[in-house]
Amino acid sequence: MIAKDLINDSFPPLKLSDSGLKAINWMEEFRLEHLPLVDSVNYIGLASEEDILKLSALDQPLANHNLPLIRPFVRYNQPVFEVVKLISKDKLTIVPVLDAADHYIGLVTLQDILKHYSESGIFEDANGVLVLEVGAKSYSLSEIAHIIESEDGKIISSYITPNPENETIDITIKINQRELSRILASFSRHGYFVKEHYHQNEFMDDIKSRYDSLMNYLGI
Repeated sequence: MIAKDLINDSFPPLKLSDSGLKAINWMEEFRLEHLPLVDSVNYIGLASEEDILKLSALDQPLANHNLPLIRPFVRYNQPVFEVVKLISKDKLTIVPVLDAADHYIGLVTLQDILKHYSESGIFEDANGVLVLEVGAKSYSLSEIAHIIESEDGKIISSYITPNPENETIDITIKINQRELSRILASFSRHGYFVKEHYHQNEFMDDIKSRYDSLMNYLGI
């Protein structure tokens, strides 16, 4: 699954013409600590509740203020794992999603992530996850499986995310092993580029931490 599959259409972005008061009211209504700020289809940045509350005149348009915006985002075709990483790294409640032209197309909330994982069973029987970047024309799942199985591992599942800008693909693979060092070394020997690798606990700890923060914010 990729980011665009989890886009939530229930939460509109803020516009430069919106006031700080409107932003605060929306955040309270939606129970979010952040909202994206856009200019037409162009993503400007992410506004936080904390920074908006510091504005001198909440009744003035956001365009009149110099908000200290951050600019996290994911591309529409990035794996859901990337959304989880960004939520954890920047302590977010939402992640904006952009298309290939850097246009804002929606957002994914922490609640969407939690719902996805609770319903999909994505981590059941999987102890390790790795992402390979390979040429689109040289991709061979049978060869990749052989390398993993030669180190006593088994593929639980896999999916492909294209990278149109450089004609490569990312192959996200769930493996039944927690310790990935031998498999990583084997891929290196065979000339594969391992873009990322994770342990199950890294994801689950991140998700649990952000879930606890959300529940505290909601007062549950």
